[in-house]
Amino acid sequence: MQANYKYIAFETILIKEIRRFARIWVQTLVPPAITIGLYFLIFGNLIGRRIGDMGGYGYMEFIVPGLIMMAVIQNSYANVVSSFFSQKFQRSIEELLVSPVPNYVILCGFVAGGVARGLAVGFIVMLMSFAFADLAIHNLSVTVIVVILTAVVFSLAGFLNALFANSFDDISIIPTFVLTPLIYLGGVFYSVELLPSAGRIVSSFNPIFYMVNTFRYGILGTSDVNIFWSLGMLMLFVAILFAISLYLLRKGTGLRH
Repeated sequence: MQANYKYIAFETILIKEIRRFARIWVQTLVPPAITIGLYFLIFGNLIGRRIGDMGGYGYMEFIVPGLIMMAVIQNSYANVVSSFFSQKFQRSIEELLVSPVPNYVILCGFVAGGVARGLAVGFIVMLMSFAFADLAIHNLSVTVIVVILTAVVFSLAGFLNALFANSFDDISIIPTFVLTPLIYLGGVFYSVELLPSAGRIVSSFNPIFYMVNTFRYGILGTSDVNIFWSLGMLMLFVAILFAISLYLLRKGTGLRH
């Protein structure tokens, strides 16, 4: 298959994914924005006044990067797991798999769709944050790189979940029992410096902790982790998850009955 045809196939899948969540924007874009807005209002504005400064910044400014990253993680993951599993459930994915489109193009198309939705919601949340906090991006390069890599990681994770899921109930297990605890224990609402030594050790094994803090560095210029180590770890996660996803897709895991 020629390179231009591969690009057309990738573009087609990506456009289809974007149109899918844009067509039902009331369900895909508005609810996450409202939820994060409530976090801004309750945790940042009301409770934050009683907490005071956090790491030299107002509590509202401190939690904004984590809330933006939380929106990106949840929506990039949700878009891929719901879209791919729906096509698997309806057996329409089989038509795509028997086409001459390479598996890696199919995978990249779905992942890019997840990244698009994650970044769209993240951008909406960032615009909302200006109504609550006075923010200025400290390092644009780090901010853009970490948010894109994070969206890719969780889009790939959503793809894996969709492959192994056998019912619509299965696609909610990981977000509920794994993703949500990792996010809330990932330093979104607190600094690791407030934790006892045991809590710091536990946090060091939470990958979302590194993502949130690296993004916080990009926005505020402060972080509890080494940003170069975090970016390297993110790139490694992308490579590993992409290789696993591509292998399982080629093998037909969860697709052959």
